[in-house]
Amino acid sequence: MCFVDKLLFTKLQAAFLPLLSATSPLHLPSVTLTSKTSTNMAEEAKKLAAYAAVDNHVQSNQVVGVGSGSTIVYAVDRLAERVREEKLNIICVPTSFQARQLILQHGLMLSDLDRHPELDIAIDGADEVDADLTLIKGGGGCLTQEKIVASCARHFVVVADYRKASEALGQRWKKGLPVEVVPMAHVPVSRRIVQLFGGRVDLRMALNKAGPVVTDNSNFILDWKFEGSHSWKDVNNGIKMIPGVVETGLFVGMAERAYLGMEDGSVEVRDAPVL
Repeated sequence: MCFVDKLLFTKLQAAFLPLLSATSPLHLPSVTLTSKTSTNMAEEAKKLAAYAAVDNHVQSNQVVGVGSGSTIVYAVDRLAERVREEKLNIICVPTSFQARQLILQHGLMLSDLDRHPELDIAIDGADEVDADLTLIKGGGGCLTQEKIVASCARHFVVVADYRKASEALGQRWKKGLPVEVVPMAHVPVSRRIVQLFGGRVDLRMALNKAGPVVTDNSNFILDWKFEGSHSWKDVNNGIKMIPGVVETGLFVGMAERAYLGMEDGSVEVRDAPVL
């Protein structure tokens, strides 16, 4: 060390020595480093599930139903990637305005149920998936069109992350079962659901505008906060018989397989029970 460096070091040592020898310890803010935040982990899980479903079920010369929601964004990404790389011939039928925009943005071939009423495969997300692959859908308000498209498909596959997987409906999803209703009927339908099945029914209100949420079909959404376990097939049929109900967010006996992206980077596959 040269003389100038020694002199500088001595001055710095003299300046900081009182701080280091003070009776009160010098506290520095602690920083906790994590490899992934919970949000990043969930997004990666969604991507893994969506990619697995597209890779395992989509082939050339198919008509594919494209669902709605955040996980489907990754499914369309992978679908477009495979179309470019493998030169697949794929026709896409959307379940919502969002799905339609995704299809167009990725340059995929867009169609509808008028031209293609029979689909080879439909891929969609879910708000909750139970052990029997009974689903709650409609958190984004697209339940009716999602159910129509799924019902037209030979195979219906669900993609979701670990936060949506449960053993029984209601364990994970706490916002209630969505029910799409004709606007003029929302009060009598709400009353009748409570009379039949208990719980509480709320009219879903918009976040960034005054008034209720309006679906792509110009209807309202009710959210039924149910209690306990139910026979979901009976609940679905019972609610649909109420005049003014368009559709419920219960998908019973429709999905044949679910791909669930897990926290550890794996993909859990659930198959529907054999009846």
